[in-house]
Amino acid sequence: MKKILIIATGIIFIAGCTKQLEQVNPNSQTSASFWKTQADAIAGINAAYSSLLPDGGYMRCTPLMLDTRGDDAKSNSPWDQMYNTGKFALNSGNIAIYGWTYETYYQGVLRCNQVLDNVPGIDMDAALKDRIIGQAHFMRGLYYYHLVNFFGRVPLILQVPEISGFSVPQATVEQGWNQVISDFTEAAGKLPVKYSDITGPDKNDLGRATKGAAMAFLGKAHLFKPTPDFAAAATQFKAVMDLNIYNLMPNYNNNFLETNENNIESVFEVQFSRDAGGSELGWGGAPQPGWGKTSARAITYAPRAFGWTDVQPTRSIFDEFHQEKTTTNAVDPRILATIFYNDTIDTHLPSTPMYTTTFQAKYAANPADFNDLFCKKYQNYSGGRADEYDWRSGINERLIRFSDILLMYAECLNEQNQTAQAYQHIQRVRTRAGLPDLATVRPNMTQQQMRDQIAHERLLEFCLEGHRFDDIRRWGWLKDAAKLAVLKARDPEFNSYAPGREYFPIPQREIDLNPGYTQNSGY
Repeated sequence: MKKILIIATGIIFIAGCTKQLEQVNPNSQTSASFWKTQADAIAGINAAYSSLLPDGGYMRCTPLMLDTRGDDAKSNSPWDQMYNTGKFALNSGNIAIYGWTYETYYQGVLRCNQVLDNVPGIDMDAALKDRIIGQAHFMRGLYYYHLVNFFGRVPLILQVPEISGFSVPQATVEQGWNQVISDFTEAAGKLPVKYSDITGPDKNDLGRATKGAAMAFLGKAHLFKPTPDFAAAATQFKAVMDLNIYNLMPNYNNNFLETNENNIESVFEVQFSRDAGGSELGWGGAPQPGWGKTSARAITYAPRAFGWTDVQPTRSIFDEFHQEKTTTNAVDPRILATIFYNDTIDTHLPSTPMYTTTFQAKYAANPADFNDLFCKKYQNYSGGRADEYDWRSGINERLIRFSDILLMYAECLNEQNQTAQAYQHIQRVRTRAGLPDLATVRPNMTQQQMRDQIAHERLLEFCLEGHRFDDIRRWGWLKDAAKLAVLKARDPEFNSYAPGREYFPIPQREIDLNPGYTQNSGY
């Protein structure tokens, strides 16, 4: 099957939502000269995917923003802006990292709007046109999903503005989530279940949005909005399950390596490759011909002496993995896919291969490192590479996996007073990890006990995958004094949390250039 790695060429874009003046380059294509043929429509939707790839997207900044604010990860980076991202200590004047993401995702929104404004008028295959429009709705929904989730009150730009200048007011958080829901709903009605089942130039393309991906994110949006709609979310998650095309991979670790990408567990993932494009890093702005399609996540999170070690697991998550033994009295095997550590302390485990050496051999002479914890998930330790210092990882970022569908569906059942029915879906995830039957070890849980259990299950299953802080916020833990105290004990970075800082600041440049914009509270 073809793996789609998107390069934006010939497509104009505006980076943000500010008023601008642009002059037309007579050597470049414009909207007036583009959008004529079926090939233009395909190039346009391909470009809409590409804002997932630069530094502000999933190359580096988005994982950092998602991971470092959870209690499963910490940052001791020497770069203050990265360090402060996880400590809720950013200011709106320095736009590094969070501001780059804001700009990158509005770039993506504009590319989607160009498709939605122009493709309906192109004379082309009707079924292909529907799929392209569906993908544009999906991608716009995904970009706004991140923008609303990160920044709260953001402008909703739904058409291509005139280049001469424009201003769009900030929407409420609820309006933002309603737009996300609208886009994913449109996408789910137009996208195929699998691209192997269609005819056309996109047949067998891997990496394109599917019906299952749209329904999965639609369900998540119903959970994330200010007043969660558990019934609506459950309907979407059940529909994904009923497609009968997703399942759990037998080996949990295979979800985070360059091998086994786009597997049966993956509902949607961002496509990276060392073999596509050039060798330059795509930091941001207008795409350049020499840009590669690689990720810098691996070097950013890498263990000490293999990369920059800007992100590390917390001791509390390490302890959480050791709370419950498997049916064979072993440690939860997911820890070996998630954390680099001196695993000989778990005496039943072999010494873990690490790049071209082992943890024990690499750090034996340095007691501080020998007793430290490092990230293993999404690292290239198994591919024969010596380290991550070339900055070029080809590992796809898995945005949503089938295990997430199962656990969110269980959560929805519990919130609808069907706690007993939630057990079976949680157990599918536990069984892969070799954990005992939950109905036996913790029978007849109350609704609140099941909430706490699901929080534990999600923490272990999705550690370092960017889910934890989103869960903490939507569960209301930041507004619960007892829960916040627990978070502070688990991760001291929460000591600098202040109400309102569950959102990132709106970049000051956007406020300066758009009359009426206001900053998020707490900044």
